[in-house]
Amino acid sequence: QVQLVESGGGSVQPGGSLRLSCAASGATASNYYMGWFRQASGKEREGVAIFENDGSPSYADSVKGRFTISRDAAKNTLYLQMDSLKPEDTAMYYCAAASAVWKLVQVECDYWGQGTQVTVSS
Repeated sequence: QVQLVESGGGSVQPGGSLRLSCAASGATASNYYMGWFRQASGKEREGVAIFENDGSPSYADSVKGRFTISRDAAKNTLYLQMDSLKPEDTAMYYCAAASAVWKLVQVECDYWGQGTQVTVSS
């Protein structure tokens, strides 16, 4: 079992920044591929940023150049730095872990966090 706990969400004005964190725990948490996803009200859950097989980051087109995914292996923590936030970034953000990268791409992850709400509004 892998436990994921997100934090760092909140309300910001357009153009603002937030940094999300995801603390992973469990006997084999370090063996999983991880990524960030979001789900806006009335929409399907979508991928935001993941780490590929070679460890390189991959981003949704809508967030390229504004969001940065990173991780601290020693702390077993995943981060998402979100800059230049837009109202359309408003959503519940989830951290997820999967045993294979294709599961991240297909949004069919093995473990999900409880989510943290991000609201961008003036």
